[in-house]
Amino acid sequence: MQRFAVLITLDHLRRYAVARSLFKPTTLKGAFYRMGFVQADPIRAPARAQDLILRHRAKDYHAGDLERLYPKLKIEEDFFVVYGFMTKSLQALMHPRSDADVPAEGPRTWPAVRKKRAQLLLEFVRERGEAHPREVDDHFSHGSVRNYWGGLSSATTHLLAAMHYRGMLRIVRRESGVRIYAVNEHGPAPADAAERRARIDALVDAAVQIYAPLPSRCLADLVRRLRFAVPQWRGELKDALQRAKQRLANARVNGVDWYWPSQENAAHCALPDTVRLLTPFDPVVWDRDRFEMFWGWQYRFEAYVPALKRRLGYYALPLLWCDRVIGWGNLRIDDGQLKSEFGYVAHRPRDRFFKRELDAELERIKTFLAVA
Repeated sequence: MQRFAVLITLDHLRRYAVARSLFKPTTLKGAFYRMGFVQADPIRAPARAQDLILRHRAKDYHAGDLERLYPKLKIEEDFFVVYGFMTKSLQALMHPRSDADVPAEGPRTWPAVRKKRAQLLLEFVRERGEAHPREVDDHFSHGSVRNYWGGLSSATTHLLAAMHYRGMLRIVRRESGVRIYAVNEHGPAPADAAERRARIDALVDAAVQIYAPLPSRCLADLVRRLRFAVPQWRGELKDALQRAKQRLANARVNGVDWYWPSQENAAHCALPDTVRLLTPFDPVVWDRDRFEMFWGWQYRFEAYVPALKRRLGYYALPLLWCDRVIGWGNLRIDDGQLKSEFGYVAHRPRDRFFKRELDAELERIKTFLAVA
């Protein structure tokens, strides 16, 4: 256990978590490469998660900028601890993923028929340079399959997603949200066990860099989630967790062991008096166990909860005031105008500074969404 001149408290860790993640806004490329990975989610309420995450960290960011600028940013879509956008260097650590299917389907070996279809599809995409799923479906007409959620999906679209996960294809851009594919060329597998362990450790460090500081239980869960990134090495993640605990900075606070990058000082952080509305997938609030430890109440994402059972709202955005999540907001756009409703864990702060900062945050969101 590392020793610190200043006794680390939960207040230190909470301020540190907010300050290190919500860094001073920089260019979109700079923000992306500082984070390494941004989670994606298709729900737009009032914007997609990836846009809501980046608006706090990239200067003059507007909803849709990531999709529009994706080809120029030299980044990739892929699975990490969840699905999202990542740097090429991060993605390179994960591939090749042999004999692996998309996480929702679980690991399985492809039958000979599917392997043959995948090879034909790969040749089709290579000949064209890039391909829209509709073109692939029109050419092959493989019919429909039952997907993980119980609905029907085009079999070719399903196969494209599986080939993308294996690293056979990459996403070159999106057209109205639809993935456009091209053939992917990735590097070789690790040459030996030492290189493989080095890759896994680098992936663990990348995850910690995004979500630190982490209590021991949350760190363990984060490392387990790397089975989505490297299903071929999932059996080695338990040992990787133990190596991480040895090299990360750490402290025991209120009977709980916490971990963060070794080169960072968790005891000294300055925070502006700012209000921020965060997506449920923002790194600051992403881990629900840590959320409850920091802020003393249980936040629940309720988009998939029946409407009558929701307490907070369909897509309630955690409301951060300085280093405290004091409530939530629900935003919607009606006739080109932003409408907002707020709820508070205890009560709304009564000082004029909070009102000023909340109004400023709503103005920033209007600019981000290009609405009145």
